[in-house]
Amino acid sequence: MRVAVVGHVEWAEFVRVERMPRAGEIVHAQQRWDGAGGGGAVAAVELARLAGEALFFTALGDDALGHRAAEELGARGVRVYAAFRPEPQRRVFVHVDAAGERTITVIGARLAPRRDDTLPWDLLAGCDAVYFTAGDADALRAARAARVLAATPRALPTLALAHVALDLLVGSARDAGEEVRADALAPPPALLVQTEGAAGGRFVCASGAMGRFAAALAPNPVLDSYGAGDCFAAALSYALGAGEPLDRALGFAASRGAAALGRRGPS
Repeated sequence: MRVAVVGHVEWAEFVRVERMPRAGEIVHAQQRWDGAGGGGAVAAVELARLAGEALFFTALGDDALGHRAAEELGARGVRVYAAFRPEPQRRVFVHVDAAGERTITVIGARLAPRRDDTLPWDLLAGCDAVYFTAGDADALRAARAARVLAATPRALPTLALAHVALDLLVGSARDAGEEVRADALAPPPALLVQTEGAAGGRFVCASGAMGRFAAALAPNPVLDSYGAGDCFAAALSYALGAGEPLDRALGFAASRGAAALGRRGPS
């Protein structure tokens, strides 16, 4: 399997707290850690776990955090192709409570790759699956050369502009930034999958077929929900790229999303 991600990186700083602070309240962190996160980076690491290596086309800040992100991802089996921008690397601050729920504050603008960046875009044509989280319309068109092209609804403006046929559009039905109707794009995606946490999720095919799938058993305890949805999306892209039937692909993706709940984020 040859797999890739076209997308973004956020340098993530985490603190574990007993509960989220109320307005004006001071709480004390029980743990602190950081790492290269964001939907693109988390998906790239998950695909590298599954395939042994993943290509990652991205843009990073030309600062200490941007270069540190590239090094960390490379150490995790991700082959990083990055355009370095003069802007600061985008960051996020994440509270993780005792139940493992994450609450995120974003700092800075999203940096995304562009087709006119000097990156080896032709490598995407040899991929079995590519997952798109951020980039311009021409970068998405380059990704369409892969056998299976998946994307997140968070890239909806670019998806609508590019008019590229997606094999998979996958997001969370419980996240206002990811909920989307199957007819929101022209052409519509061949498969729309929306996750619903512990309730599993639902899918709609362009053929008209639809149904539901079950969630996998979550670990006990749940350590951190950060990136679980990104791992689900990456695993589903991988399974479809491997030619798995839909029911098996959804079950596999659910198991990988659940496994992420037992790891400290981002990866």
